[in-house]
Amino acid sequence: RLQIIDRKKNIFKLSQGEYIRPEYIQNCYKLSRFIANIFVYGNSLKNHLVAIIVPDFEALEQVGFSQKDVEENNVALIELIKKDMIIQEENAKLNGFEKIKNFKLMTEEFSAENGLLTISMKLKRNVARKKFEK
Repeated sequence: RLQIIDRKKNIFKLSQGEYIRPEYIQNCYKLSRFIANIFVYGNSLKNHLVAIIVPDFEALEQVGFSQKDVEENNVALIELIKKDMIIQEENAKLNGFEKIKNFKLMTEEFSAENGLLTISMKLKRNVARKKFEK
């Protein structure tokens, strides 16, 4: 039985041999009210996933955080987002290897103008990987 789970060029393998479908994982986390956009990354040398997250600033303002808190890596803000991510992981029933272990908050929205999105608003994974690979 053949089952298509994601685009072939987007699937990658972690060091323990598990195949990851990043678009599915990104869509699970995007259901969080605090996440406007997310880029999930992993490679065959590591056994966990990392992410770049662009927060939803309107939702953050409703709970008392600002863009300055994102720029300063406010610990309370990071904990708030982590807790909401855990809820999304449980709702989506993600396996342990599909869960994000570490993330970085960014203030710059993904857009076609900065080269991170295609015209059809899909993430350019290779461009994003090169931009955030540090």
